[in-house]
Amino acid sequence: MLPSRTGFTGGRANQSRYAQGRRSASLAAITRTCRVPTTGFGFSAGGSFSALTTRGGSTTALNSVVADATAEKKDTPVEFFRKDYAPLPYLVSKIHMDFYIENGKTTVTSKMFIKSNPKVGDYEAQDLVLDGDETCVKLLSLKFDDADGGESYDLVEGKDYELAPGKLILKADTLSTFAKKSDAIMLSTVVEIVPEKNTALSGMYKSGTMYCSQCEAMGFRRITYYPDRPDNMAIYERVRIEAAKDEYPNLLSNGNRVESGDLGERHYAVWSDPFPKPSYLFCIVAGNLSSIKDSYTTTSGREVKLEIFSEPDNVNKLDYAMESLKKSMKWDEDVYGLEYDLDLFNIVAVNDFNMGAMENKGLNVFNTAYVLASPESATDTDYELVEGVIGHEYFHNWTGNRVTCKDWFQLTLKEGLTVFRDQEFSGDMNSKPVKRIEDVKSLRGRQFNEDSSPMAHPIRPDSYISMDNFYTATVYSKGAEVIRMYHTLLGKEGFRKGMDLYFERHDGQAVSCDDFRMAMADANGKDLDQFALWYSTPGTPTLTYSTNYDKDGTYSLTLKQSSEASEPLHIPVAVGLLDKETGEEVVPTTILELKEMEQTFTFDNLKGDVVPSLLRDFSAPVKLIAEEENKDAIAFLAARDTDGFNKWEAGQQLYTSLIFQTLDNAASEQTLEMVLEAFGRTLQDSKETTDYSISAYALSLPNESTLAEQMEIIQPTSIRRARGTVKKQIARKFKAELELRYQELTESMKGKPFSVNAVSIGRRRLRNVCLEYLCSINETDEEKYQAADLATSHFKNATGMTDKMAALNALASMDGVGAAARDAAIEQFYQDANGDALLLNKWFSVQALSHLDDVLERVKKLTQHPDFTLSNPNRCRSLLGAFAMNLAAYHTPEGYKFLADQLEKLDPINPQISSRLTGNLIQWRRHDEERGASMKAQLERLVNMDGISKDMYEVVSRGLKD
Repeated sequence: MLPSRTGFTGGRANQSRYAQGRRSASLAAITRTCRVPTTGFGFSAGGSFSALTTRGGSTTALNSVVADATAEKKDTPVEFFRKDYAPLPYLVSKIHMDFYIENGKTTVTSKMFIKSNPKVGDYEAQDLVLDGDETCVKLLSLKFDDADGGESYDLVEGKDYELAPGKLILKADTLSTFAKKSDAIMLSTVVEIVPEKNTALSGMYKSGTMYCSQCEAMGFRRITYYPDRPDNMAIYERVRIEAAKDEYPNLLSNGNRVESGDLGERHYAVWSDPFPKPSYLFCIVAGNLSSIKDSYTTTSGREVKLEIFSEPDNVNKLDYAMESLKKSMKWDEDVYGLEYDLDLFNIVAVNDFNMGAMENKGLNVFNTAYVLASPESATDTDYELVEGVIGHEYFHNWTGNRVTCKDWFQLTLKEGLTVFRDQEFSGDMNSKPVKRIEDVKSLRGRQFNEDSSPMAHPIRPDSYISMDNFYTATVYSKGAEVIRMYHTLLGKEGFRKGMDLYFERHDGQAVSCDDFRMAMADANGKDLDQFALWYSTPGTPTLTYSTNYDKDGTYSLTLKQSSEASEPLHIPVAVGLLDKETGEEVVPTTILELKEMEQTFTFDNLKGDVVPSLLRDFSAPVKLIAEEENKDAIAFLAARDTDGFNKWEAGQQLYTSLIFQTLDNAASEQTLEMVLEAFGRTLQDSKETTDYSISAYALSLPNESTLAEQMEIIQPTSIRRARGTVKKQIARKFKAELELRYQELTESMKGKPFSVNAVSIGRRRLRNVCLEYLCSINETDEEKYQAADLATSHFKNATGMTDKMAALNALASMDGVGAAARDAAIEQFYQDANGDALLLNKWFSVQALSHLDDVLERVKKLTQHPDFTLSNPNRCRSLLGAFAMNLAAYHTPEGYKFLADQLEKLDPINPQISSRLTGNLIQWRRHDEERGASMKAQLERLVNMDGISKDMYEVVSRGLKD
C-alpha cells in the first residue's frame, strides 16, 4: 500500500506544499519571453587575453588585467573559516541564461534579477561580491538593464565595480542607487569560455563528443560571474541552449523543457526550473546521445517522464539504472512520504567525471561507473553501487536540493543525511545485515584512517583552502553514522517526525546542521544539545567497557569514553545480554545513552551470568575496547550472538587476534583452535541458510587496510605475510570442505539465469570466497598448478563479470609455474574488453593490486600503455589509486617516488584528482623511520612544485604540518 501523504504527516500541509510547487511550474511554463545568455568553460590558467571575437565582432575582455596578474603572481592559497560566514547583502532571486555553443568557444549571456536581502539590515552599505574565475572566464560585457525597457547602463570599472582575483565587486553606492529605481536590479553579463580546454572537469567542459557541466562545489564561477555559494537560491527561469543540430541533437538543462526550435544547421532548447536552487545544482548537457525512456506514477497520480542518456554504444547497459531509479522513487514515497516534484527526471552518463554522480535538479549527471551495468561488464558490487548511487542522487531532490546547506562547512547536512538514506534504501532492497557489514567495513578501512591522519576534521569542518578536499569519508560516511545515531536515539517513528518538521520549516531554504538537529529535538521533545558535539569533534572516539555479575542476579556494565571533545559526547550504545550457559537472549537490544565520561548501567533479576553483546549494529562510530580481553566471550558471540552484525564482528576479532599474534611470532594454539572452530562451523552452517553473503563475510579475513588501522606503527609487509599465513592455515585445514562447498555451489548455479537478487549475489560471493582460500594453497609447484587450473577454469566458465574478476584476482598474483596461466588470463581479459572503458579500468586495477614482487615495475610499464591517460579520473584511480591501496607494494621509497612523479604530471591537468591521490603520502608519521622519511621527502618535493594547485597544496601542507 502507498500512503496518501506526499510530504509531511498531516494532509493539509502536504497538499499545500505540493500545490505551490505545481503553481510555480505552471507559471514558469508560460514565461516564454526574452532570449537569454550562454555560458561556457575553458582557457588554461595563465592565458592572457586582450581582444577577442564574439558573436558580432571583436571585444576587449574587461577582466584581462586581473587575469594576467593572476597568471604571473602565485600567492599562498587563502584559508576560509566557518566563523566568518556572513549573509549576502543582495541576492539573485531569478536568472535567465543563454548558451551559444560553437566548436572552440561558448558565449554565455546572463541576466540576473538582484534584490536586497531582508535578513541584512545594513545592506545599502555593503558591496556585492560575484565569484568568477578569470583564468577561464573572459568578461565581455557588464551592465544594468532597465526594468521598464529603458536604456541600459554600462558599468564602469573603478566607479561602479572592481575586479580582483576570483571576484567582481559591485560597489554599494551603485547598487543602492539602482535599487531605489526598481524592485529588482537587472545585471546583464556576457562572458566567453572554452569548455574544450577545461581538463579540471569543474564548470562546463567537453567529455568526448559531449559538453557537460559539474558545478559543485565551486564550478559555476568557471562558467560566469555570480554569487557562487549555496545560500543564494535563485529560480533559473529560462535557460536557452543553442548548438549545431547534427553534432549536438540533445540539449538538456534543469527543470522542464518549455520550448525548442530549428534554426537550420543549428537548433535550440529552452529549459525552466520553477524551484529555487543554488548555483552548484545548475547543469547543462549538449551531445549526440541515445537513451532509454520510462515513466513513474507518483502516489498522487502524477506521471513523471524518466529518461537516461548515454553514448550510443552503452545504451544497452542502462536498464538496471532505470529499474533502480523507479525503486528509489517508490521507496522515498513509502518511507518518507516524499514525491518527485517536476514533470521530467533525466540522467546522463559521462565518461570524464571527477565525482561519482551529481544531483543537479532534474538532470543528474553520473560517472559511467555508477550507471552502466550488464552481466558482461559489471560485477555484483558494481550492480549494488549503481542501485545505491542512483538512490543517493535521487534522494538529494529533497535532502540537498529542496533544502540545502547555507555554506560549504555544512556539507554533511545534505551528504551525511543522504548517505544514510541510500544505505537504508539498499538494505531494504537486499539484506540489511549484509549492507551494515559492508558500510562498517568501508568506514573502518577509509574513515577511521582519515581520522588518524593530518587531514582529520570534524564532520562539519571549521576551515578549508579548497572545498573540493572536503568531500571526504568523514563528511559522508561518518556524517551518515551521526544521522544513524539520531535514528537510534529517536526510533523509526521519531526520526520520521523530525524529518517531516525539517521539511515543513525549511523547504526552499539553505540551512545549517543545527537547524536539522533542532527539528529532530523539537519534533520529539528531546534535548539534543549535547549531541551537537558530534558535529565539531574530529577523530574516532574510544569506548572502554568492564563488567561485573553478582550472584544476586545483578549485572553491571561500566562504560568509559574518550575523544577529542572538551566535554562528554552523547553516545547511543545498543546492548543485548546472552545467557552464558544456553546462549538465550535474556535482554533484547536496549539503547543505553552514555552522556558522562564514565557511567555504570545495571540489569537486575537475571537468572545467571551473561555475555554482553555491545554496540549492536555498530550503534555509534567508535572504537570499542574491553578493559580485559576475554577470547572465550568473543568465541561465544561468534557462535551464538543473535545480532547478525555482532556475530560477524566477533569472528573478525578472532581472526584479527590470530593475525597479530602471527605477526609477532606468538601465535596461540587456543586462538588458532577458536578460529578454526568458528570457521568450520560457519562453513557448515552456510549449507543451512540462503543469506549466503553473511556466510561469505563471516568466512573472510579482515583486509589489510582494516588491520593497518589497528597498528600505531603500520607494518605493511608484515601484515601481508601474517594475514597470508593465517589464510593458508585455514585453507589447508579445510581444503576438502572448501572443495566440496565450492562444487556444491557450482552445481546449484547451473542452468539458472543470471540474476542480481540477494540470494544469487550471495551464492556467487560465497563460492568466490571458497575459490580465494583454495588458491591460497600455492607453495609447491604441484599446488601452484592446481590453483592455476582451478582459477583458469573459473575464469573460462564464468557466466558474469563477478566470477571472472574473482578468478582474475586470484590469477594476477600467481608466479612460478602459475605465471603462464596468469599472463594468458590477463591478455584474454584485455582482448575481451575490446576497448570498453569500464572493463579496461578493471584490467588496470587487478594488475596494480597483485601481490607479485615486481608489481611496481609492472605498474610503471602500464602508465605507458596506450589505454592509460592521466586526463580521465577513472583511469587514474584504476591504476594509481589501486596501486596506492596495495600496501606492501606501495609502501617503499620507490613506490612513494613513483606516485609523486605521477602527481607532478597530474596536478596541472586535474587538481581535484591529484589532491585526493596525494592523501596516500601524508601518513608518514605512522610508518617506520625509513618509510616515513621517504614519504615526507616526496611531500617536501611536491610543496615546492612550481604552479602547485591550491587543492594539492592544502593536502601537502597539512601533511607536513607539525
